[in-house]
Amino acid sequence: MSLEEQRGALERAAILLRRARYGVALTGAGISTPSGIPDFRSDEGLWRQVDPMEVASLWGFRLNPERFYRWIRPMIRTLVEAKPNPAHYALAEMEREGWIKVVITQNIDRLHQKAGSTHVLEVHGSIETMTCQGCGHRESSEPYLRPEVLEQLDLPRCPHCGGVLKPDVVLFGEALPWATWRAAEEAVQQADVLLVAGSSLEVYPVADLPYQAARNGAKVILVNLASTPFDPYAEVLIRGDVAEVLPVLVEMARGFPGASDSV
Repeated sequence: MSLEEQRGALERAAILLRRARYGVALTGAGISTPSGIPDFRSDEGLWRQVDPMEVASLWGFRLNPERFYRWIRPMIRTLVEAKPNPAHYALAEMEREGWIKVVITQNIDRLHQKAGSTHVLEVHGSIETMTCQGCGHRESSEPYLRPEVLEQLDLPRCPHCGGVLKPDVVLFGEALPWATWRAAEEAVQQADVLLVAGSSLEVYPVADLPYQAARNGAKVILVNLASTPFDPYAEVLIRGDVAEVLPVLVEMARGFPGASDSV
C-alpha cells in the first residue's frame, strides 16, 4: 500500500506526535537498513549467513574469540562508515520540536547520535567502548575501529592484563545493560505516545515495551515494512519504509494545531 493510500493513518500519527505530552521512539534494525546496514532476520539478513549462537553469543565469544572477530570486523567497518538516513534526521527533528523526549534503540550503530538526537538509550549496547574479559578494564574502542586496525587478524588485548577485549554490545546469553534498560522502561511508563519504527518486535525483552506502553494507556504508532506481532494492537499502523514515512510525519505534524485541540 502506497503512502498516499495510507494518508489517513499518516495524519492521525502526525496529530498524535504533535500533541504528545511525553513521546518516546523505539527503533530497530529497519531504521538503519536504508543506511546500508543489514538487518538480522530478513532473507538477506546476517543470520542467514551464520549461526548466531556460534558467533554472536557470549559463550561463543569466550570459546572462540577469533571466530567472533572474523565475523564482526566487516560489520563494524560498515557501521563506522554508515551515515544517518532521513529517518534518523526526522527523529532528531521530532526531539528538537519537543514531540519526542527519548529514543530507545536496539541498534549499536550510533546513527541516532550522528543525526542529532541527544537523549538516546542503547539497550543492546554500543560499539563505543570495549571491556576486558579478564580484569574488567573498560576503554574507548576508537583505537580499534581505525581501518588499518580492522584489517589486522590479532585480537584486541587489554593493556593491563592482556585479556581479550570485547565490544560492549549485548550478545546472546548476555544481560542488557541494567541502568539503560531501567531508564528505557521508565521512559515507556511515562509515555503517552510510543512511536515504533523499523523493529520486527521479535527480540525480548525489548519487544515487550509496546505492550507495556499500551497497558499504561499510551497510543502506539507502528511503522514497519513487514508485519509484527504487535500489529493488531497498534493505535496507528503504517506499512512502509521508515526513511520515507518519518520525514512525512514531521512535515504533517508541523501543519497541525497544538495539544489543546482534541484528536
